[in-house]
Amino acid sequence: MNNMKRFLNKTLLNDHFILLVILINSIVIYLQESGINHPLLLGLDCAGTFIFLLEMIAKQVHFGFKSYWRDGWNRMDGVLVILSLPTLVVPFLDVTTYHFSVILILRLLRVIRVLRVLHFFPNVVQIGAGLKRALRDSGVVLLSFGVLLILFGLINCSLYREVAPMYFGTPLRSIYSIFRVFTVEGWYEIPDAIAAATSPLIGRITQFYFCALLAAFGILGLSFINSVFVDAMVADNNDDIKEQLERIEQRQERIEQHLAQLAGKSAPDKE
Repeated sequence: MNNMKRFLNKTLLNDHFILLVILINSIVIYLQESGINHPLLLGLDCAGTFIFLLEMIAKQVHFGFKSYWRDGWNRMDGVLVILSLPTLVVPFLDVTTYHFSVILILRLLRVIRVLRVLHFFPNVVQIGAGLKRALRDSGVVLLSFGVLLILFGLINCSLYREVAPMYFGTPLRSIYSIFRVFTVEGWYEIPDAIAAATSPLIGRITQFYFCALLAAFGILGLSFINSVFVDAMVADNNDDIKEQLERIEQRQERIEQHLAQLAGKSAPDKE
């Protein structure tokens, strides 16, 4: 019994084994979503869920219930496991007797298990801390960009609602169209459609106007936001470099002071 317990703990607490299970489970989900419904795949899918459940229980026994749920990664893993437990009943469901949305939700809960692979990314803790810091430091810039996006969305909704309702028929649709322009995603289709539905002069003005929007917000604006975000992401690395440079400068000053003292002592000896 003790040997079995040690074996289970050694297996279920082994990150390499759990990563292997996640990869196999991802392949199984990919094949199932591709329309391959083999009984073996269904068995492997349920086995993956069951192994994740056993892993969660083993960790709580090994580390303690409070310690397990106190860790952020364990909380994420535990929530994903709990959310995916209903998929164990899929083999016993008759699709024809259940609403399609129920099956869709169960399939979605099965797919989110793949998110557990984030835990094994190298330096993922540092990346998460950098992302959190970047969102905090660039929050004002992102908020300003969002306000400008809404503003120009409303302006263009008023200007082109009747001309191009497929792009600016409603405020929400207009904001989405301006977002496409700002992100350089099919931006030329929008002014071309407006130009085709209006006079040549209005069409040329519209095309120039959208080119200006693209240059100001799609190219320069997003480049500025990206630079601010990346700078905040690597701020921690810059701080480390600054600390190292300060330590080098302090060490150099001590060496210079020591050399000056040696030079001062040797001068009287020569006399």
